[in-house]
Amino acid sequence: MTIKLLAIGKTDNKDLQSLINDYQKRLGFYVKFDFEIIPDLKKVKNLSEDQQKQKEGELILSKLQPTDVLVLLDENGKQFDSVMFSNYLQKHMNSGIKQLVLVIGGPYGFSSDVYQKAKGKLSLSKMTFSHQMIRLFIIEQLYRGFTILKNEPYHHR
Repeated sequence: MTIKLLAIGKTDNKDLQSLINDYQKRLGFYVKFDFEIIPDLKKVKNLSEDQQKQKEGELILSKLQPTDVLVLLDENGKQFDSVMFSNYLQKHMNSGIKQLVLVIGGPYGFSSDVYQKAKGKLSLSKMTFSHQMIRLFIIEQLYRGFTILKNEPYHHR
């Protein structure tokens, strides 16, 4: 199984990007992992929130293959502790899917088309984090999940 993370807009904080790169490299020892940035929309001042979500949604959906399982990082999604999240990953691997696609949306969330295509929603916290920080948090949690599955000491139970 491949895990793909899609995110709208680039990370402009070099320290944060360094940490993302570190965990991305670590994660590569356990699973094929792709991280793809969808460029920010241009001229958003002329767009309503719904128009912006719609345009971002079209870009997100254009990145999917028909067999992909789409899961949205969404404040109203299901929350897991790290062990439960590792079991969630194992369940997806056991299901035989080719690619699990996790998506971090833009500032206003997702279009209705993206919600309709999604097979699930995950929330990392009830708190709100910047879209840039969520990238680090989800990649670290993926890494943590795989170390749990391999009974490695990174996660202390």
